[in-house]
Amino acid sequence: MKKVVGLLVLLVFVQQLATAQKNEITWYSFEEAIEKTAEKPKMVLVDVYTDWCGWCKKMDRNTFTDSKVIEYVNENFYAVKLNAEDRKRKFEFKGKEYTEQMMAYNMRVRSYPNFVVMDAAMENITQLPGYREPDNFISSLKILLENFDH
Repeated sequence: MKKVVGLLVLLVFVQQLATAQKNEITWYSFEEAIEKTAEKPKMVLVDVYTDWCGWCKKMDRNTFTDSKVIEYVNENFYAVKLNAEDRKRKFEFKGKEYTEQMMAYNMRVRSYPNFVVMDAAMENITQLPGYREPDNFISSLKILLENFDH
């Protein structure tokens, strides 16, 4: 009987852990997103932010914690966070070395938050600048996916 109870407790714990893991957006590094698109093509959603940006923090608190946003982003995109002022973290992209700051500049991001949408070939498609409430954010992403092959 103790084994059965222990097994049930373990199953409940594992189920809660699995549910908890799905309750947030899966953020990848730029390098991981490149690898993932090669394995299974999907669009890439790059959240370009700065540490001092209040609206960026509000996106993290309000929009990126919304269950519908989490589900939609995880299902349709590889999500990447890119700090537009980070000069230390380096990565290779299309044969060149970039810092996150250099990549944000190359993406022509000049305001924050800004969401750069890239296709599976890692080419910029468009930007979605500014703070967005969850429903507006999902609507914008849906329109993008309807208009572009991914």
